[in-house]
Amino acid sequence: MTPAMTPAMTIDEQVSYLTKGCVDVVRAGELKGKLATGRPLVVKVGFDPTAPDLHLGHTVLLRKMKHFQDLGHRVVFVIGDFTGMIGDPTGRSKTRPPLTTEEILRNAETYKTQVFKILDRDKTVVAFNSEWLHPLGAEGLIRLAAQYNVAQMLERRDFKQRYESGKPIAIHEFLYPLAQAYDSVFLKADVELGGTDQLFNLNVGRDIMPSRGLEAQVVMTTPLLEGLDGVEKMSKSLGNYVGVTEAPDEMFGKLMSVSDTLMWRYYLLLTDLSEQDVEKLRRQVSQGAVHPKAAKVDLARRLVTDFHSAEDADRAAAAFEAKFTRGELASDLAEVTIDLPEGSIGLPKLVTAAGLASSASDATRKIQQGAVKVDREKVSDIKFRVDSARNGLILEVGRRAVRIRFKGL
Repeated sequence: MTPAMTPAMTIDEQVSYLTKGCVDVVRAGELKGKLATGRPLVVKVGFDPTAPDLHLGHTVLLRKMKHFQDLGHRVVFVIGDFTGMIGDPTGRSKTRPPLTTEEILRNAETYKTQVFKILDRDKTVVAFNSEWLHPLGAEGLIRLAAQYNVAQMLERRDFKQRYESGKPIAIHEFLYPLAQAYDSVFLKADVELGGTDQLFNLNVGRDIMPSRGLEAQVVMTTPLLEGLDGVEKMSKSLGNYVGVTEAPDEMFGKLMSVSDTLMWRYYLLLTDLSEQDVEKLRRQVSQGAVHPKAAKVDLARRLVTDFHSAEDADRAAAAFEAKFTRGELASDLAEVTIDLPEGSIGLPKLVTAAGLASSASDATRKIQQGAVKVDREKVSDIKFRVDSARNGLILEVGRRAVRIRFKGL
């Protein structure tokens, strides 16, 4: 039984559970006061549908939304079809090109499918912010813009850096945090959640709400999750990600590749275990009572179960054990057919073409790190080439393996 499902939690226990893993809570005392009223809170989170696929980094925030759902609160999943046309300037060194309406709607449909792997579909309100931002009209936007000044906007690090370095800031970019703030006004949000990079935007909503006769929302941010490399933020473009729709075996194998140190951060941010339970397991590992690999297997099982099923987790664990503990490879490896017009192919290009790296540079990095094997032999030479005589070879990258067939052979 998770803490969220226990029969009677005190207000302090609820605050502790809801703020677990958060970086910023503005302010915890206000959250406690709102919870003490006993009414369901309106918890708002906005996602701009800028990309069609979600990875585990996104689920840190989704899981926090689920925590509020488990305690009976009303979670509103706001799809920013209106704000997506502006383009979130967060972390940008230049103006972001806006998405087309077609791109937004296509990505939004994919989001709606993926988020319910974590959120309770029956307890989630899905709303598009064009519903209230389009009717606002030009007059409404002007009145909204009048509630904030340029000096306040330039307190935002992204804008300040661009301004000081002489890089352009388009006027419409100032509208993004204001439009996001109006989402909170319209929904009468009690709490808004976001990543740490969203703190400025979230606080604009907090600033504006009292002028509209509303109690300021509590702002809570979750950390940006490190990818499998343990260094960079999880990102599909960097190839250090675990997608929420990936196959169970692939997801399990990727999670087993994380370091023993990073494993604890994944436990804290990607599971419903309490901080006390995570710390207890960490002590057991450090004292030798539990092997680090056993703890990592448990983590991988938990996450595969969350996104697939317990049966899938069992099968993935068994396949991993067979392949990497007993040195076996599955007889039914997926086959990838590669065109070989020149009679041979460079290893970075082969790894990329096989779908085992997101780009040639990602493939090169994996080869140099010793993560690539050709027919069970590690290859770290980025100039290594494979010719047609190796038809049917086994290509392994980290925990993933495929059989390569060359076209026409």
